Amino acid sequence: MNDAVPTSGDLTALLAAWWFHYDEWNPAALRALMTDDISFSCASDTGTTDFEDFIRADLRGADDVMAWKEDHRSNSPYPLRHNGSNVFPTGFENGELSFASYIFVTKVVDGRPHNVSSGVVRGTVRTTDTGPAFSRVEVVLDTQDSVRYADHAVAAVR
Repeated sequence: MNDAVPTSGDLTALLAAWWFHYDEWNPAALRALMTDDISFSCASDTGTTDFEDFIRADLRGADDVMAWKEDHRSNSPYPLRHNGSNVFPTGFENGELSFASYIFVTKVVDGRPHNVSSGVVRGTVRTTDTGPAFSRVEVVLDTQDSVRYADHAVAAVR
């Protein structure tokens, strides 16, 4: 392991590469962006979508994550574009930089981009001997209808 601290720039570049190499299915490049012990999860915010079985994952280890990603990508449309935005560090602990980001996903229908999904991505990055890599990625896709923020369940507990 390398003792260098991942920077915000490292984080932004890593997240961009993660989505690009997933969308274009460059498995060797994607695998290089994760630690051997990565944890990866994906689900909707409600857990009750018609496609929950397709998106749900709770995996440990790069081999399991890559196997799920290959199956998931093979059964997804092309072109598919994951756009990570508003990427920012949320903390640093035990040599890992934690982060949060939004995600916006599109596919092409009738020659035009079509919205597929949006959500929140959280995770951690650590520097390895080969550079920064994800040690944890958690994706929660938006599926519930928007409501006034004051009426949202999260707002009610604050």
